[in-house]
Amino acid sequence: MDLQAAETKITRRRFHPAVRIDMTPMVDLGFLLITFFVFTATMSVPNTMKLYMPHDGDSTPVRKSKILTVILGNDNKVYAYEGAFEDALRENSIIPTNYGESDGIGNLIRQKQKLLQKSNTENGKDDLVFLIKPTKRSTYKNIIDALDETTINGV
Repeated sequence: MDLQAAETKITRRRFHPAVRIDMTPMVDLGFLLITFFVFTATMSVPNTMKLYMPHDGDSTPVRKSKILTVILGNDNKVYAYEGAFEDALRENSIIPTNYGESDGIGNLIRQKQKLLQKSNTENGKDDLVFLIKPTKRSTYKNIIDALDETTINGV
């Protein structure tokens, strides 16, 4: 084979351009799927609790043995008593406590629920009436902490 034939054979060889894949339809499909899942997904449903507020002048008869009252003071102080305030003041049974679950309001709620469960009441621990009385110096956070304890303990 001569040199000229070898050169023509080499030059005849074709180089194919690289294959190019158009990704536009795939990107469109991705955005459509994301949009579909965003619109069809269930967002978190807010969990609310019922809050019963008395009307002015209304009173509900409740046995004193079923009442646990907390007074929210300033500087994150909490004072708790059972029954009527006058009786607790006379008997010096107002308990200073805190917002802790294990040693504060949560513990008092569970103790009162156990007492009501042991007594022969109709609904047991569900009979507990938990009164939250914020003072003018208590903060919004204090009220929310007290309400959280009611939710945690199922009051």
